[in-house]
Amino acid sequence: MKLFESYTLAGLTLQNRVVMAPMTRSRAIDNIPNELMATYYSQRGSAGLLITEGTAPSPNGLGYARIPGIYSQAQIEGWKLVTAAVHEAGAKIFLQIMHTGRVSHPLNMPEGSQVVSTTTEPAPGEMYTDQEGPQAHPASHLMNEADIAQAKEEYVQAAKNAIEAGFDGVELHAANGYLIEQFLNKDVNQLENGYGGSNENRNRFAIEVAQEVAAAIGKEKTGIRLSPYGVFNGTGIYEEIDDQFEALAKELNKIGLAYIHLVDHEAMGAPKVSPEVKNRIRQAFQGTLILSCGYEHERAEADLQAGKGDLVAFGRPLLANPDMVARMKEGAELNAPNFDTFYSPGEAGYTDYPVLTE
Repeated sequence: MKLFESYTLAGLTLQNRVVMAPMTRSRAIDNIPNELMATYYSQRGSAGLLITEGTAPSPNGLGYARIPGIYSQAQIEGWKLVTAAVHEAGAKIFLQIMHTGRVSHPLNMPEGSQVVSTTTEPAPGEMYTDQEGPQAHPASHLMNEADIAQAKEEYVQAAKNAIEAGFDGVELHAANGYLIEQFLNKDVNQLENGYGGSNENRNRFAIEVAQEVAAAIGKEKTGIRLSPYGVFNGTGIYEEIDDQFEALAKELNKIGLAYIHLVDHEAMGAPKVSPEVKNRIRQAFQGTLILSCGYEHERAEADLQAGKGDLVAFGRPLLANPDMVARMKEGAELNAPNFDTFYSPGEAGYTDYPVLTE
């Protein structure tokens, strides 16, 4: 099967075309990666490429409770445990850099940090905090030119730190309503400078971050995650969205990024991503395309055979099945995920899922 064949990603040899999708797991105590996280990721090392949970590039980028960062030396040292364990298991691993922007709460952030965004409007819904439980999202500081420059520098330094920590590359999280998509999305971006208004202006931050990160660590070590038609965290769909994302893909292609990771959350209740925009991104971007949309292995194989993408990302199946690749090869039944333990501290629902040999 094509899914289990090796693949060369921008010069990096993957043992198969299975990708572990980034999934927030909230096990980083004090925002520092640890041995438990190293065990979790290495257990899933039979995949070709692992993409980590969203990781904050700075204190301003911390959104959720107990998510990891990549801005301190302690965090770099913690991530070294993870990368060493994953490489020993045979997989490659990219760090997903996730600045959450307005999707945050001060109780989840250290003193002196600030919730920043392209709008002052609070994100809809609530943010969980360990101290006081669910809290309404706060209003955010509207980013000015200096704030934008600082955020770009934070992405670049985070990427450099990731390479120091032993990662094979980084994925820029420009999806799911977090900071980069707050720039991209017409319904969230209220800026009146050169980063707001037109499609071109709203694409600018994503392009500049990708350019500067690629220049710092290498374009072959830089990927990006996009979610056109996503509605998570208050984003929305608008008439010119296909044109905007096609134009964005063309600019990312000029940079020569390693991949675009295209998110389709239809399986989780989000609107279906237009086949037209998928085709236009596929045509505009000549690098690797990672597909993601509630896949099981039969449909993944069919889409690879049809040339719709080059790699396929799996989320919950890999979360609940450390040996998912072996189970797929044998046609074995998969464990069901325990939703109650997705974000809770500790080993339960994290490193204790059974494997076939048990």
